[in-house]
Amino acid sequence: MPTNWGHTLQIFSKPHGSSSVHYINPITGNKIHKSIMEMIWLYSLLSLFLIVIAFKFSSTRRKRNLPPSPATALPLLGHLHLLKLPLHRTYQKLSQKLGPIFSLRLGNRLAVVVSSPAIVEECFTKNDVVLASRPRLIIGKYIGYNYTSLIGSPYGDHWRNLRRLTTLEIFSSNRLNMFQSIRQDEIRLLLQKIYRKSETDFTRVELRHMLSELNFNNIMRMVAGKRYFGGRDDDDDEEAKQFRGLIDEAFRFAGASNPNDFFPILRWIDYKGFEKNVARVSGKMDVFLQGLIDERRSSKGTNTMIDHLLSLQESQPEYYTDIIIKGIIMMGRLERRRWSSEMEVGHRKRRRYIRRTPFGTALMLMDIAGDIAAAKC
Repeated sequence: MPTNWGHTLQIFSKPHGSSSVHYINPITGNKIHKSIMEMIWLYSLLSLFLIVIAFKFSSTRRKRNLPPSPATALPLLGHLHLLKLPLHRTYQKLSQKLGPIFSLRLGNRLAVVVSSPAIVEECFTKNDVVLASRPRLIIGKYIGYNYTSLIGSPYGDHWRNLRRLTTLEIFSSNRLNMFQSIRQDEIRLLLQKIYRKSETDFTRVELRHMLSELNFNNIMRMVAGKRYFGGRDDDDDEEAKQFRGLIDEAFRFAGASNPNDFFPILRWIDYKGFEKNVARVSGKMDVFLQGLIDERRSSKGTNTMIDHLLSLQESQPEYYTDIIIKGIIMMGRLERRRWSSEMEVGHRKRRRYIRRTPFGTALMLMDIAGDIAAAKC
């Protein structure tokens, strides 16, 4: 029997009545605590990981014919440490050193910064197909229905078909003009609400809240033929508030750069639960949108955007699935119109395009509603 079997047994056993585990150094015969061994293994794996990443980063950079980039690129981080606020000042300083076009490595993402009008024109004319696709971010997987919506789909036949559909059929000027009566009705209701608030005396009016409800009602009536805020059913108001809150949360996710999109290891561990939160919001929004589709499908209407999409679904059910329809509805960015309306009202008030009369205010709001609804996404 070999003499070292006792040491082997000691490695995988722990003393009676003790909660700590010790390892035996085969060279010195001394005991090593388990936590120390775990730290040694952790640092060894981390060092190996950094070496592999650095080698991959340097080899990729040598193979590609990329624009010039700053020399101070760090493993894993790339050039993220160079980005200081305000960003446009940082880019301006880098362009003075590197030229009108340069590249940055942001984590595992490659970005190209252009500051020359001539190069920008070339990017969007000669090389528009190459630059048409967007990176596959977490928000596109959930809010964009697994990268099948127009705002997240890679360039190809599917993207071109969605672009044609939305430009020529869904959001065309002719189709939007068909909903002019809806915009007129919503403006009339808004003016009545403002009048009731100020019929006794002058009062302050919060445009943000009112325009938010105006645009939500306006777009929801065009999309689903359903008015939420200001109606007789309080349940509809509560449902709309919940959905509008989800829209706000979704755009908050989309508007901020998340570390999980730049560092795969953070996505594996779901750093700060970002992907879980996006999936939660996406699931609730999907339930709401599916309810709108089912409601229009049962009513057999013909006047809304969902009705038009359902008619296309009958002719090509394998392509125009409910997922595609929900992605097109989301592309409308229901709540995003609020900021455009506020900016437009403020701009026209400063330029004094209207007289301070209810009739002039009505004309202004009518014009704004038409401009906002006709804006291409």
